[in-house]
Amino acid sequence: MTVETLIDAVLAREGGYVDHPADRGGETRFGITAAVARANGYDGAMRAFPVAKAREIYRRLYWEQPRFGAVDRLAPTVAAILFDTAVNMGPAVATGFLQRALNALNRGARDYADVALDGVIGAATLAAVTGFLARRGAAGEAVLGKAIEALRGERYVALAERRPADEAFLYGWLDNRIG
Repeated sequence: MTVETLIDAVLAREGGYVDHPADRGGETRFGITAAVARANGYDGAMRAFPVAKAREIYRRLYWEQPRFGAVDRLAPTVAAILFDTAVNMGPAVATGFLQRALNALNRGARDYADVALDGVIGAATLAAVTGFLARRGAAGEAVLGKAIEALRGERYVALAERRPADEAFLYGWLDNRIG
């Protein structure tokens, strides 16, 4: 699966223009908030925000900058989950989920060293992914993905518990975002 395929899936899931009153992000188009669009040089009406600009933002901010391509070379299924999580929760949160899952799955650091929970894909995190897969094989990638999805689901429920207005989105988040 390529990053373009992942972006296509996000665009299909996010749809066009939305301005839901319960969404603190305000206006979005193709899932890109007005704040993100403005921070990336777009100054027009969000209803006219071009899909090409959305694609460029998704590729740069949610794939290249967090270094999910480096994870993709090791564990493409995990990289796809990280990308979608980053789109919905931010790259540092997605990477933090990966790091937490790797630390919890390393059998007390017997399989590979713990990684810092810094929200950054660096050499230590990539070494941990490599160590995990060396120990657990191809089936391990699916388990690592499930661990990230579990953390993601817990966060969605916690968001709805803390802010009742987010209950409007919980069903969709769980239905459309959790594999």
